[in-house]
Amino acid sequence: MDTPTTPRPVSDAQATSPRVAAKPHSAIVPIREIGARYREQIARHLLALGEHDRYLRFGYAANDRQIRHYVDQLDFERDHIFGIFNRKLELIAMAHLAYPADMVQAGFAEFGVSVAHHARGRGYGSRLFERAAIHAVNDGVKTLYIHALSENTAMLRIARQAGATVERQGSESEAHLTLPAATFASHMGELFADQVGQVDYWLKTEAVRARDVLATVQEVREAVREGRHKSNS
Repeated sequence: MDTPTTPRPVSDAQATSPRVAAKPHSAIVPIREIGARYREQIARHLLALGEHDRYLRFGYAANDRQIRHYVDQLDFERDHIFGIFNRKLELIAMAHLAYPADMVQAGFAEFGVSVAHHARGRGYGSRLFERAAIHAVNDGVKTLYIHALSENTAMLRIARQAGATVERQGSESEAHLTLPAATFASHMGELFADQVGQVDYWLKTEAVRARDVLATVQEVREAVREGRHKSNS
């Protein structure tokens, strides 16, 4: 999925999802909003996608140069990027909540997501959609759009499960979800999600540092042992 074109007027049939601000899932997935300093990690994540995954994500077979251009053009002041990191602090899934200039005045935003191949089947796409949607709710967005290829069944399934109306137009589909008004619960839900994401990232950062220290200590021990062995030979 790429930056959308000007959307058609939304029909009266579009759905309002009560699940956007619903209670969290029993399995909490830490999600962290990320800024411009993660631009290179975003690029590595997207460049690691296979040819078919790039086609589904952007709607065309994006090459490395086009992906780099997309990443370079990300506006972290206007849009919001949410990421899921593994224990090595590698970005394994990300969502882009976009506010294109031709949509924002009407209260529209667009959602795009990508998940690393080895991290599929864990519900990360759905969790990222929920995280982006609750931010959109609190940001006053009225309608959330998803533009996807009709063969992108995983993305369209996420939209339908959230209660979105999906309209197929040949090889492309458009899903639109009317968002509820922000509430105290939605604001508290996002605050909780932010805290979980921050704490999780901090813990993983400390774990990485601890592993690096242990690795350095081990290297020093090996060097000392090797030095003793040579001195005794």
